Amino acid sequence: MDGSAAAARRTGPSPWLDIPLDAYEAHMALPEVGQAPMLADIFGALLREHLPETVAVLGCAGGNGLERIDPAATSRVVCVDINQQYLDVLRERHQGRFARLQTTCLDIERRLVLCEPVSLVWAALLFEYVDPCAAMNRIAHLIADDGILATVVQEHDTDRPAVTPSPYTCLEALAPALRHVAPSRLAALAAGLGLYEMRRQRVATAAGKHFTVQVFQRDPVAMDPDEGEA
Repeated sequence: MDGSAAAARRTGPSPWLDIPLDAYEAHMALPEVGQAPMLADIFGALLREHLPETVAVLGCAGGNGLERIDPAATSRVVCVDINQQYLDVLRERHQGRFARLQTTCLDIERRLVLCEPVSLVWAALLFEYVDPCAAMNRIAHLIADDGILATVVQEHDTDRPAVTPSPYTCLEALAPALRHVAPSRLAALAAGLGLYEMRRQRVATAAGKHFTVQVFQRDPVAMDPDEGEA
């Protein structure tokens, strides 16, 4: 299943509204899953490379690597998730760490995030659960001139289940909603909004599941995101 399967927007409620945060975080940290440390390491490397003054984390859950942000370098952090309970926990954990911390509960494929553009947008394992075109159009509004969008998508593997089996069986409810998005489709959508692919990297967890990391940069003279609205 590639990105074309996600062309139709979700009509029902997001399955993420029914996933307890503690179950999600415990699942992601399991050695046989190993995605939490992998994603945090990728995010940390991006932060060290770009030293962004402002950051947005999309699909932030209870933090998803927020501890890797250096408050001395980054003064404003915007955290977006569809689950308000996740955001409540995130604020309890990180309130006071940053000069400005904004938490926003919304569905990124349906609504714009109302804030000033940021230097770096981090969207890891987000596009699999949204309409890529609608979400990319809205994400483009978040990216400042010369700003960076970094994405991570899971590769389609017919030999592995989309959601790794674990004792946290509630996460199996995510499998029907997960739609693999081809990196080439993301690159095409981004280019149409003036976001040009700087690099692409294939990575794997210790358990052998593969992902693609893509880094895009805004061209300050490119098309206004409003022109790309669907």
